[in-house]
Amino acid sequence: MMSLKRAAGIGILAGLTLAGAPAIAQHQGEALLQALTPVTDAMLRDPPAEDWLMWRRTWDAYGFSPLDQINRDNVADLNEAWRVPLGPGSSTPTPLVHDGIMFLLNANDTLMAMDASSGELLWSHQHKLAEGAGPSSKFGIALHGNKVIMPTNDMRIIALDSKTGTVIWNHAVADVRTGRRGHTLRATPLIANGMVIQGVNATMVPEGGFIIGLDVETGEEAWRFYTIPRPGEPGDMTWNGLELAQRSGGSVWMPPSYDAELDLVYFGTAPTYDTAPLLNPISEQGITNDALYTNSTLALRPRTGELAWHYQHVANDQWDLDWTYERQPVYLPVNGEMRKVVITAGKMALYDVLDAASGKYLYSMDLGLQNVVKSIDPATGAKTMNANATPSAEISQLVCPFAAGGRNWQVSSINPQSKILFLPITQMCMNGGPTGQGGIMSTGAALDPTPVPGSEGEFGRLQAVDLETRELLWDFREMAPPTTAIVATAGGVIFGGSLDHRFKALDESTGEVLWQTTTGDIPASFPITYMANGKQYVALVIGQPTIHAGTFMGAVTAMTGGAEGPMGQLQNSGAALVVYALE
Repeated sequence: MMSLKRAAGIGILAGLTLAGAPAIAQHQGEALLQALTPVTDAMLRDPPAEDWLMWRRTWDAYGFSPLDQINRDNVADLNEAWRVPLGPGSSTPTPLVHDGIMFLLNANDTLMAMDASSGELLWSHQHKLAEGAGPSSKFGIALHGNKVIMPTNDMRIIALDSKTGTVIWNHAVADVRTGRRGHTLRATPLIANGMVIQGVNATMVPEGGFIIGLDVETGEEAWRFYTIPRPGEPGDMTWNGLELAQRSGGSVWMPPSYDAELDLVYFGTAPTYDTAPLLNPISEQGITNDALYTNSTLALRPRTGELAWHYQHVANDQWDLDWTYERQPVYLPVNGEMRKVVITAGKMALYDVLDAASGKYLYSMDLGLQNVVKSIDPATGAKTMNANATPSAEISQLVCPFAAGGRNWQVSSINPQSKILFLPITQMCMNGGPTGQGGIMSTGAALDPTPVPGSEGEFGRLQAVDLETRELLWDFREMAPPTTAIVATAGGVIFGGSLDHRFKALDESTGEVLWQTTTGDIPASFPITYMANGKQYVALVIGQPTIHAGTFMGAVTAMTGGAEGPMGQLQNSGAALVVYALE
């Protein structure tokens, strides 16, 4: 265990002892660690109000906090409470808080435990990477018992003792390979029914992505589910006659949700970038180019990895319009009857609503951003596509949204009392094609961003949706696209950040901006709110943006005056954990 450190030195001196650390602070830190209790299954099912124990706080991925000390009446008095410098890198981390201790996975595989009321470092652990491992972006970590579970850049999952930072177990998931042909562990692990469930990203890796289940106590792998079917398995004949080694995609780079009543883990999968072999169907009976299980919802049994059901939202996606994002179980009225459903939307901001137990399609909700889907079969949800869903060899076509979204990893939040959903959206289209122009898709189809017609320079949008009535309520629009997830609270305020370095609190009923601040860098991460020593805090990481933020920074800067415009004038202060509280 490393000694207590001052917050201001963490970014440079992580893992080193500062001799000048106050004795009283050390005593407080030691007392916090000694008082730290195990995270039980009961806590994960119903987290203490003051804690944030997992990626989106609860298994259903709502991103909602029952805290209301900060509310619509006083949020204007929010100020920065403390700030901890972090290491440079590309990441999108989620701080977790339990019993007044914050756990954060910094860039370069450094796990930090801090006093959640001050940022004082209690211990840190830096994983020594295997030779040849490169950096990778991650969403965060998981807590269970006395363990902090962290994924690493060199394809390992490690359990650390939450009081000391010492290694309990260390599991190798796959061989270390770098670049687009190497696996990465971007998704946050989920703890469900005694298992660590981890999705594996596989951008251009032959044979695609997979999901694993590890015993939470020992780290031993119990099962592995492949998102691209193996020869002879269901779905094998949906790859246009390609051999397994020629198939790729089906990445699992977003964390799952879990329904304890049904004992089902819900994952979303990505499409493939190798779209050229799927562009035109071959004429062979029994073979399709649907490419299962890309752009699908997978419902798995956490103990065994058994596939309970699947639903493919879009077959043969030629534009990288992922349907990999959060799956949220919720009770909603369907034909006059309350049913437990799973809702999910891909980059098109088009929601499919499925029965949570069976995967049966129920209905869809289109938020009005996309122009690719022409119609949806009301019985099956099968999409009839417009002509622009297929790249042309001769012409460019307006495709909405842009291949980077639409909506993206900046996930929504749901208020469980009001059943209002808050979704951050980027209003951007693209001139898609012609093929043969290079780029990320193997067809070489051009993906050139262009404003949504009539958007008038408002690229950022936060949309409130009444899930029970399916009504679009208010929306908030601004120039800068969103770059963080949304956090909703019982105080009637929702929090989110944007590309222009701003972090805001809005009234959940009206969308009115109640408070905003400039963070100093791009807030590309998952904010949380928690309570320590009787005070509510709001925390987020800034300055570790991924390719998503870089893509939109280039596009929006070009569309708003270039280097002389508002985006071109931004100055980055560097990576940091920033925490706010009432005075």
